[in-house]
Amino acid sequence: MQEIINSVGIDIGTSTTQLIFSTITIENMAAGYHVPKIEIVATDVTYRSSIYFTPLIDNQTIDAAKVKSIIKDEYAKAGKDPEELQTGAVIITGETARKENANEVLSALSDMAGEFVVATAGPDLESVLAAKGAGVDKASEDNKNTIVNIDIGGGTSNLAAFKRGTLVGTSCLDIGGRLIKVENGRISYIYEKIEKLAKDNGLEIHAGDPADKSKLRKICDVMAKHLAMSAGILPKDGAHASLYTNDGTPLPDDVKIDGIAYSGGVADVIYHPDAAADPFRYGDIGPLLAEAINESPDFRNVKRYDVLETIRATVVGAGTHTTDVSGSTITFDKGTLPIKNIPVIKITEEQEKNLNQLGKIIREKQEVFESGDTGEITAIGLAAHDFRHFDDVQQLADAIMSGVDVNDKRPLIIVLENDIAKVLGNSIKLRLQGKRDIVCIDSVYVHDGDYIDIGEPVAGGRVVPVVTKTLIFNR
Repeated sequence: MQEIINSVGIDIGTSTTQLIFSTITIENMAAGYHVPKIEIVATDVTYRSSIYFTPLIDNQTIDAAKVKSIIKDEYAKAGKDPEELQTGAVIITGETARKENANEVLSALSDMAGEFVVATAGPDLESVLAAKGAGVDKASEDNKNTIVNIDIGGGTSNLAAFKRGTLVGTSCLDIGGRLIKVENGRISYIYEKIEKLAKDNGLEIHAGDPADKSKLRKICDVMAKHLAMSAGILPKDGAHASLYTNDGTPLPDDVKIDGIAYSGGVADVIYHPDAAADPFRYGDIGPLLAEAINESPDFRNVKRYDVLETIRATVVGAGTHTTDVSGSTITFDKGTLPIKNIPVIKITEEQEKNLNQLGKIIREKQEVFESGDTGEITAIGLAAHDFRHFDDVQQLADAIMSGVDVNDKRPLIIVLENDIAKVLGNSIKLRLQGKRDIVCIDSVYVHDGDYIDIGEPVAGGRVVPVVTKTLIFNR
């Protein structure tokens, strides 16, 4: 029997702000009397908002009131109420995530976006969401090859590489169409990295200068070359490393691409070049960057794939691809869910093998976040692949308990990869003797430093919706 989960995706980007509403269909795929296997079987976008320029007070501050007004108006147009939503994501992306009040804007929006809607940011997550929203993961799977998606927005270009449908690398560069803005025929803003990149290539471009199309096209040609370097089409030069967001890393060296795809606002012009006959019609260099990529001999040597979404790729990814479901062998105490924005302390598989030290490791990792009842609760992440038999699970339960404060009033949260959450959760519950609630879920993959949201149970209480994300901003 199928069940529908209502979701929202909100994307506050460098250039644009937009949202979608969607439905996520889950179904038990196990036959007969087998253990239930609940899977997401369909995602459908049911409403697409208008696309708005992201309102700013100045170059450093988002106009939070106007953003909230935009979102509120779109909820009304769609006939949606926050209480109808079970999941989704509010994503703040690109250069907008560097604004001084980015975190405050997310906090303001998350309370009106539903009980279980999260606030997230981070270039790696954005790369994946955009690629999935564009359908590049599926194209890679169908074609049995490796495709890199470049999501070119106003402030950043996010890369995600998929090999036969599996993610094999992400990256992000400070290259985007709105890093040089044009007003009344003059350059009104230029991002410092791009100003330096221009100078290093013999181009003097400064705020206040006339918007010389020929000169700006030349810097766009340079930016296009660096995008080709980032995708592995060209060898990287000495200046290339400085363009990665947050001093990030490139795609892995062993990623050899068979094709390329584009999403984001600039991609809309790449695929539809006639849409921007006026190079400055959007008040930036986006159309010129698209033109430079289209005419680049480096990109012309690589097969280009069409995408399902361009400018809406990230918001579609946010609304339809942030949510997963747990395994169906889980343990949780009534009243503990939903829980939001819980930092994860991930125990390595090597550490798991040393059960005598596991409790000490858990305590040390928790001390980073927790400090008595006023501290931040954490989730303990374990792979637990080596614990398959009942006796092994009991030993793991004892080891975890040695690092747990039984008298803590907050729930104990454990997130597993191996599907042993029912037996491990019940084993720990016996040891807690009712002094502390527990949430133990499985078939969920997390990393150290991730944040996790766990929603209210669905499918008759057999599974819970889960969102794993980062709250790291591009500072």
